[in-house]
Amino acid sequence: MAAEDLPSEFDVVILGTGLAESVVAAAFSRVGQRVLHIDRRSYYAANWASFTFNSLLTWIQQHHEEPQPEELQDWSSLLEEGEELIYLSNSDSASIRNVQVFCFTSEEDEEEGAPSTKEDDRGAADGDAVKETPESQSADAKDKAKKQKAEEEEEEEEEEQASQTKGEELSAAQSQSEATRKKISYAQLVKEGRRFNIDLVSKLLYSRGSLVDLLIKSNVSRYAEFKNVTRILTYRHGNVQQVCTISLYTCLFTFEVTFYLFVCVCVCVYIPPFISLCMYISPHLSVSQVPCSRADVFASRQLSVVEKRKLMRFLTSCVEETDEQRAYKARPYLEFLYDQRLGENLQHFLFHSIAMATEDTTTEEGLASTRHFLRCLGRYGNTPFLFPVYGLGEIPQCFCRMCAVFGGIYCLRHSVNCLLVEKDTNRCKAVIDSRGQRISCRHFVVEDGFVAVDRKKRATPPRFLSRAVLITDSSILPSSSDQQVSMVTVPPVAAGCPTVRMVELCPSTMTCMAGTHLVHLTCQSVGSAFEDLSPLVTTMFRTTESPDRETSPSVLWCLYFNMADGSGLDVKGHDLPSNVFVCSGPDGGLSHEHAVRQAEWIFKQILPEEDFCPPAPNPEDIIYNGENASSTGEEEEEEEEEQNKQGEGGEEWKEEGKEEGEGVEEGEEGGDVLEEPSDGGVMFSSTNLTTTPAMH
Repeated sequence: MAAEDLPSEFDVVILGTGLAESVVAAAFSRVGQRVLHIDRRSYYAANWASFTFNSLLTWIQQHHEEPQPEELQDWSSLLEEGEELIYLSNSDSASIRNVQVFCFTSEEDEEEGAPSTKEDDRGAADGDAVKETPESQSADAKDKAKKQKAEEEEEEEEEEQASQTKGEELSAAQSQSEATRKKISYAQLVKEGRRFNIDLVSKLLYSRGSLVDLLIKSNVSRYAEFKNVTRILTYRHGNVQQVCTISLYTCLFTFEVTFYLFVCVCVCVYIPPFISLCMYISPHLSVSQVPCSRADVFASRQLSVVEKRKLMRFLTSCVEETDEQRAYKARPYLEFLYDQRLGENLQHFLFHSIAMATEDTTTEEGLASTRHFLRCLGRYGNTPFLFPVYGLGEIPQCFCRMCAVFGGIYCLRHSVNCLLVEKDTNRCKAVIDSRGQRISCRHFVVEDGFVAVDRKKRATPPRFLSRAVLITDSSILPSSSDQQVSMVTVPPVAAGCPTVRMVELCPSTMTCMAGTHLVHLTCQSVGSAFEDLSPLVTTMFRTTESPDRETSPSVLWCLYFNMADGSGLDVKGHDLPSNVFVCSGPDGGLSHEHAVRQAEWIFKQILPEEDFCPPAPNPEDIIYNGENASSTGEEEEEEEEEQNKQGEGGEEWKEEGKEEGEGVEEGEEGGDVLEEPSDGGVMFSSTNLTTTPAMH
């Protein structure tokens, strides 16, 4: 909508389209508030956005350019008596810094000849930070050609060499040549750029987290599809191992039937979501696939009976707080695990892969994380996590779509220059947009990056996250299936180094082209993103700095950058009018709890009596032009009571009716859709939304 067509009065004006702002916009619009939602950028979701490869190159170029000085216009002519101006920042560039790009693949397809080194083709997008490697690759190719020719001449002169040996060498050379021809080039990445959906922030959805509950409650889940995170991996001593979930029934038949029947009864009483699952890990240091099926577990000797018993006892003790846990409440979680005498392997597994804790994590926090992890198991799959198809940038857009459906107005490349504040009440009466139009509003919500520095009050310096995005040619743990979505927690490699969270996405998530994987690395910043994460990249992947790692995935392209950590923001600590609310950007946590809590808090501050994001009606329930208006009040009340009955006890029905592996089906294309079935149980249905399939 053009700026001159905008109405002059709204209930709520929102600047920024991040996750928290988008949820707030949907919540207000759903309860009948007039909402204007705008963003200075040309894309939705702010620092929560997902980009195609070519769009990401444009984003990189923009952050390499020097920010232009702000020019403040005089808007005093629009002031009314008793008002004053508060200017907003013209740029949010401070939230992104230290952008560096590295390309480790050839410029052109190698089968077409020696790769060229046209820096001007990519220089505008990648900037000075791009490390070009095609020249060295070209030189290496020539050296290989000379050596290969010399070897062939020597082979012809050596008549005594066996013909079988010659055949093997020729076969190996042919195989190596085919692999070289099939290597993905930079030109292919650009050509297939629309196949990529690269997130600026890396997060997952807990299956029983606040965001999933909100998506289901509001019916916003109909706008998106999701896939299960299929593997939780652990990294130790330079090797990747898979963590697997198994059924408790398997344990019953594997060892000590009587003891585990007792455990099963206890767990069923206190935590129904945990009735059929426990976790275990391979103690071996080699890369191995932990068996998941019952038959494989019967034959497996990777986990001893003693370790199984210790792990089961510990997980059972996590069901509810004990006196021993209270005694360790403020002490480090790692100390608590050590005193449980679980063994080094189980301690590592519980600390890094289940609780995902750090050295500063207290026992109270670690146990809470462990309980939350266990509660999320089995709702939609064998892991607690979901990932949205097409990337995390879809989630804010889903809430924006809901806001628009209920009358919200959207304008990208449009902004608010300043606020008009009434001096007596210290309330924002109106805003002046980028076209100079005065727009009255009762409340104003703004992204933190657009608040002027002199209006911010921070007790501590802002924190940053270190991020890396890798495009690789294979998985970090190859398997028979190429549809694996994996999550790895990498412990600190040395004292003072941060814990790194890794998420590896496959092509079926619609985030990367066929034949590649997309790897996200995230940690708390100690230095620049390159300084924090490049040592891990060279350790786990094959690059020009680690060419000897022939069995590791090769990095084709890599991006490093630092992003502001939104968890360090005090939303009440800004010098702003009382009806102006600030939303922070992404935080460093794995989940979306921070953004959802912030959005709900803002909504309740403005409309405390209204329901936060009530369900949107189904299309078949909408009445057009008074159609079916003759329905009596009794019929409506009966229908409402029936819906309430269906909602009550739905979770209990779901869990009691769940068998091992039930509730998930990975489609061949796309993902699955979150929905709430008519019988009240929250299920994860196939894309046709009509059946409840079993997991394959």
